[in-house]
Amino acid sequence: MTTLLVSQTNGDKHVTPKGHAERPERLEAIANVLAQPRFDRLQREDAPAGDLALAELVHAPSVLNTIRRMRPAEGIGQIDADTFVSGKSLEAAGTALGGGLRALEAVVLGEADNAFVAARPPGHHAERDRSMGFCLINTIAILARQAQRLHGAERVAIVDFDVHHGNGTQDIFKADPTVFYASSHQWPLYPGTGHPDETGVGNIVNCPLPEGSGGAAMREVYRDRILPALDAFRPDIILVSAGFDAERRDPLAQLEWVADDYAWLTGKLLDIAGKRCSNRMVSMLEGGYDLAGLASGVAAHVGVLLTGEAGREHEED
Repeated sequence: MTTLLVSQTNGDKHVTPKGHAERPERLEAIANVLAQPRFDRLQREDAPAGDLALAELVHAPSVLNTIRRMRPAEGIGQIDADTFVSGKSLEAAGTALGGGLRALEAVVLGEADNAFVAARPPGHHAERDRSMGFCLINTIAILARQAQRLHGAERVAIVDFDVHHGNGTQDIFKADPTVFYASSHQWPLYPGTGHPDETGVGNIVNCPLPEGSGGAAMREVYRDRILPALDAFRPDIILVSAGFDAERRDPLAQLEWVADDYAWLTGKLLDIAGKRCSNRMVSMLEGGYDLAGLASGVAAHVGVLLTGEAGREHEED
């Protein structure tokens, strides 16, 4: 397999308050673990700037207008209880988008089989009409629309294994049968959405998991529900909202996953990508707030993207 790693050089420009879980050190932890020799075969690029006007493919104009209005000349502005914006936050959001779009282009054009984008801020909580939950714009949703607009993808699948339900992605696509959205997430937990009864127009699959349920419960819902539904959808490309906050050390949740759970899940998604869409898969960082747990999860995920092999031993440090 050929895997493109797209990294963000200005991720530290999005500044959050001291002690906030979504902080620039997350990208440093990822860069350090992916600098190990076992990742030498990664193709590596820096994320270019993206056109933030593309946000209006999935958001109301008020979303960017609110971010700009709340953005301070100095210091940090607050959009809601959890979501902050600093003077350079839109620049960081722009390269997160640009990195995602570059990864999408590389995979669609066959320059790489798959890609992982290490960028912040995350995006999957941003709804059509508002930023929320650490997220300014919904990057993965914009990628889905661009895959359809520019790259001829008729059916786009988004699989979200962040520990928090991607309410924003669901909100944007809940009435669109051309986009499939599946989420595994801890329940009950922020943001309170993601009940199994939330099925959109038959294109939404939500699999809530109880606190402390671990990797066995995750594997069961993927085997029984998410993977069969994803396969039946016959996607032209698979996009992944890759959150690593289900990892056992994460301070914001309690699903107790370990590195091999991420490896197993990545392998299963690659199996369907190989069967249905010529391996085309783009994964974008969402959550993951314990730095060691984040590094462990990313290493397991990217290791399988790179080798195509799941089930091997993975370090948990």
